[in-house]
Amino acid sequence: MKKTIFVVGAGTGLGNAVARKFAANDFRVVLMSRSAQHLEAYQKEMEAQGIEAAAQVVDTADQAALSVAMKQAVDTYGIPDVLFYNVGIVVPDQNLPGGMTTAVMEQRYQAEVLGAYTCIRQVLGEEFGRKQGAILVTGGGFAMYPSADFLPLSMDKAALRAMVLALHPVCKQQGVYLGAVQVCGTIGGSEKYMPEKIAEQFWTLYQSRTDAEIIY
Repeated sequence: MKKTIFVVGAGTGLGNAVARKFAANDFRVVLMSRSAQHLEAYQKEMEAQGIEAAAQVVDTADQAALSVAMKQAVDTYGIPDVLFYNVGIVVPDQNLPGGMTTAVMEQRYQAEVLGAYTCIRQVLGEEFGRKQGAILVTGGGFAMYPSADFLPLSMDKAALRAMVLALHPVCKQQGVYLGAVQVCGTIGGSEKYMPEKIAEQFWTLYQSRTDAEIIY
């Protein structure tokens, strides 16, 4: 029986690359993002490649709606073997209409940090532990090397890293692995940071199930 990975933050870059990597290792994939239109296209593309794929619309910035959507996914596809959280808004702050505001910062925190916590809470439990489930998170170099040009992203990746490091031993006690790849470069910006290369790091993390993070 195939294992299942929930990909929260499906997209043409890293999200779908990780989905394909796990699919190549006999996983079925459940793609999740805000856009039903994009999800339909991703699902069709993967099915054309022989990948067993499904889709679930989620909004990581709305915790109540996210909880409902995650419950629907679990009810439909079962508790996953892997939860992959890949949410990060990479837009220079100066490019925002009206500039950076506290409202924007709050929305980003909801999507990038609280959304991860909500998803983790939805899957953690006895069944996930029996499956020796894994939670994989896309971190970023801004967690360690913050930038004033990407202030919310820097703050959120630092908070996300703190959450992973704090919960890693707690999850381990439940038979669950929690870890992150701290991506210290622009995804797609060079050969090293091509999505497929980073996806390999997540597969390594999943297989080893030891360290709380890989600095990449």
